[in-house]
Amino acid sequence: MRQDLKHILRWIAPRSRVLDLGCGDGEFLEFLRDKRLVRGTGLEIDQDNITATISRGLDVIEQDMDAGLGNFPDNSFDIVVLALALQAVHYPDRVLEEMLRIGREGIVTFPNFGHWRCRLSLGLDGRMPVSDLMPHTWYDTPNIHFCTVKDFEELCRQKGIRILARDVVGNSSRQPTLSNRWPNLFATTAIYLITR
Repeated sequence: MRQDLKHILRWIAPRSRVLDLGCGDGEFLEFLRDKRLVRGTGLEIDQDNITATISRGLDVIEQDMDAGLGNFPDNSFDIVVLALALQAVHYPDRVLEEMLRIGREGIVTFPNFGHWRCRLSLGLDGRMPVSDLMPHTWYDTPNIHFCTVKDFEELCRQKGIRILARDVVGNSSRQPTLSNRWPNLFATTAIYLITR
């Protein structure tokens, strides 16, 4: 399981209702269902991922979250998860607002483009970075919004979104001391629990 997903498990209570936006192949929802008895629904646009999610016996809706989430009633979920997808949507601010309309709380994870390696790559090479976390070149990347920890926190402030908790992932599985102290510079992935 990805590091960011391991970190958010503690924020998802057993038996809660979870909507996973951009659920991929459904592996995380399957884990939540089997280990936490969560009632989960996935939302996905990629047909292969939809097929994989269905094959796991999970509920999945084929939908582009950029087109809105108006088909979900207010407060229909306890938690709405958006893991490593914020940077790939056209309207991240709208998606965040919709997440918190349909869920009591939201969990958002994203690659921190303010990380020192990104800065160094741009500064020394003059090129967009390519790494394990961001393996695409600039012209074929699904990432269209390059967000930093500071950018996200400012957007939350502007939108009246409360940050209940923040966690970060550094370059290793060790306790990320530098990432915790200076997340905008040292966190490779930022992880937030948010609400209205």
